Amino acid sequence: MNKIKILIADDHKIVRMGLKALLSSEKDMTVVGEADDGESAVRQAKALAPDIVIMDLMMPKTNGAEATAAILAD
Repeated sequence: MNKIKILIADDHKIVRMGLKALLSSEKDMTVVGEADDGESAVRQAKALAPDIVIMDLMMPKTNGAEATAAILAD
């Protein structure tokens, strides 16, 4: 069975940690990466090809909406 690959993008480490802990308990899901700003989220999405990106909208450098648009454009 292929696991659903998830990238978590949030500038708050505690939020990323909580989401990762919650998602890691699911047998059919795996967190493949974490990003603390929009630019990093775009880079990691390109490198890791996740199935799902959980994106915070209010992040430094590039906000979540802009990062999402860049990921979808790629």
